[in-house]
Amino acid sequence: MSLALLQAKKVIGNTKINPAVGCIIVKNDSVVGAAHTSFNGRPHAEHNAIINSKENVKNSDMYITLEPCSHYGKTPPCVKTIIKNKVRKVFFSLKDPDYRSFNKSTKQFKKKSIKVLNGILYKDTKNFYRSYFTYKDNKLPFVTAKMAISKDFYTKNKREKWITNNFSRGRVHLMRSNHDCIITSHKTVLDDNPNLNCRIPGLEDHSPCRIILDKNLKMPLKSNIVKSANKHRTIIFFNKIKSNKIDFLRKSKIMLVKFPLNSNGDFILENVLKKVKLLGFSRIFLETGLNLTTSFLKRKLINDFQLFVSKKNLGINGSKSFKKNMGLFLKNKMFIHEKVNLFGDKLISYRIK
Repeated sequence: MSLALLQAKKVIGNTKINPAVGCIIVKNDSVVGAAHTSFNGRPHAEHNAIINSKENVKNSDMYITLEPCSHYGKTPPCVKTIIKNKVRKVFFSLKDPDYRSFNKSTKQFKKKSIKVLNGILYKDTKNFYRSYFTYKDNKLPFVTAKMAISKDFYTKNKREKWITNNFSRGRVHLMRSNHDCIITSHKTVLDDNPNLNCRIPGLEDHSPCRIILDKNLKMPLKSNIVKSANKHRTIIFFNKIKSNKIDFLRKSKIMLVKFPLNSNGDFILENVLKKVKLLGFSRIFLETGLNLTTSFLKRKLINDFQLFVSKKNLGINGSKSFKKNMGLFLKNKMFIHEKVNLFGDKLISYRIK
């Protein structure tokens, strides 16, 4: 099951609305098949493991991170595929929260004299599927926020672009590849002119969609985001009509979503996330400035918080301190899941809900 979970981790954030599943097939005490859900969600892991197996899977044992599907969708049910191929035993870790499959596979397997057991490696697998369960159980998608600060809590360096080192920035690129969507603000685009893609060799195709919240359409037309929109899916949420700019952005392959504002003239972030979910995104990476991140924290819309802390103080070169908000929203209130030493920098991972 540990091997199956490693398979699933390869595609987390890259299977669209389908869960990332890993599957291992064992026969005569040897692993003969290993696979994960395909990029974009189909075919499923069980199908891939069977067709790529080095031996006939008859009388084999199958280990799956999530209960195999029992319903017809765009592909046949994995339960039927497993039965058809005469697998002897099926082990899965968690029951699928999708009502179309929840707790249905065991009965079907037992009818065909296939032994089945669930709950193996339960705790680790449940942690892995936090975003999938959130997506299935709630109206909102799963949101991971990232922020980088200096040792003295500043989020901006007046003299240089970067606060953290190369190892921290590399970890951010890996995080991007594990999410299907990045949300940022037009202010971040104006200030930093980012690309917001994954630039790790071999993972470039795992760059997530970019969503920019830009109510007054202040997005610079010469920004890197606009220039690369033909390569990476890009969506802008806006409210104020600027016809010439809209025409240019559409010609640049950018999707525009006109969205209402509240009485204060701001987007209602809960409604934005609901729309993002309707657009097919389940794992959101919030990569933006202090103001928008704080708004998400205040509205309790963040599930995980990834805090990168530089070993350096910025002093008079620092601006936009996170110290007060860190005390309000993180310190002594959230569960610290992990601490990582990044050659001087620190990554502190908080599980908020």
